Amino acid sequence: MDYSKLTKDQLIQIIEEVKLLNEVLLKEKEQEVKLKFPWTGNLGHWYWNVKANIVTCNALKITTLNYSKDEIPERMGYEFFTDKIHPDDYQNVMNCMISHLSGETDVYEVEYRIKTKQGCYKWYYDRGKITRYDELGKPIFLSGIVFDVTEKKEAEFKLMEINRMLYTKVNNDGLTNLNRREVLMEHLKAEIDKVLKCPKPLAIAILDIDNFKKINDTKGHVFGDRVLKEIGNIIKQEVRDTDFVGRYGGEEFIIVYSNTYLKDAITVSERIRKSIENHYFEDGYNVTTSGGVYQYQGESLEEFIKRADENLYKAKVNGKNRII
Repeated sequence: MDYSKLTKDQLIQIIEEVKLLNEVLLKEKEQEVKLKFPWTGNLGHWYWNVKANIVTCNALKITTLNYSKDEIPERMGYEFFTDKIHPDDYQNVMNCMISHLSGETDVYEVEYRIKTKQGCYKWYYDRGKITRYDELGKPIFLSGIVFDVTEKKEAEFKLMEINRMLYTKVNNDGLTNLNRREVLMEHLKAEIDKVLKCPKPLAIAILDIDNFKKINDTKGHVFGDRVLKEIGNIIKQEVRDTDFVGRYGGEEFIIVYSNTYLKDAITVSERIRKSIENHYFEDGYNVTTSGGVYQYQGESLEEFIKRADENLYKAKVNGKNRII
């Protein structure tokens, strides 16, 4: 049809007819989608005209964010949604879309947080695909479907937290909340296996509280337990996330310094010793520690610990409150 010969009224009539047809087809399509994907959170289809940057979608995709239908723009661009994506998720969403538009991936598929009108966030799962290309092979039209998966994600996070708590309860020392001796030994064994397969530095430090029996005898076991707990916290605060700390037994702690040379392990251990020495417990009570540090040289697990323990003994014999 040659639209250039039509009058303004005729063009308006055609536009209104096309608009009505689109609305009817969209409603029918959404009914098909509900039958095909009868899942909780189904927000229906969306369509994106890339060249014109016009997004057409089920109103649920917007009203679920607590906007009214009156607030839905008549002409809506892609940025209406991307501007509301959580900052921590934004780049990943962009990367997924770019990868699909460039032909690197068969579909666009991503989960992200999107801001509601009130400022909180919901979780959306989006999946789409290019459905039309121009004569040069460039994408000009995409269609997809979106789901509100907020309840699912919240259930996942809750389960993860429960599992984390259970893991902590099973694997951590009840008093200091550090890793139990058995977990510590398993971790150290695994670190040694890694070194044997791919050589890299590995060091450990054994820290022991000086005169701990005297602390228990003069201040009581309740105070002694408090000392153990607070020292455990000090150690955790001073080490890296990649280091591994555990209660070795009684008043002894072991720190596993992965990918760390002896000199650096001694430096960190000395910093820990000073932090403990400068920490005041109840009634201004002061506690010191001694430590033995050793870098792995190919020994068995037992010999590795024994070498560090021998250095700890030297530190005790030479006056305590020192790292060797």
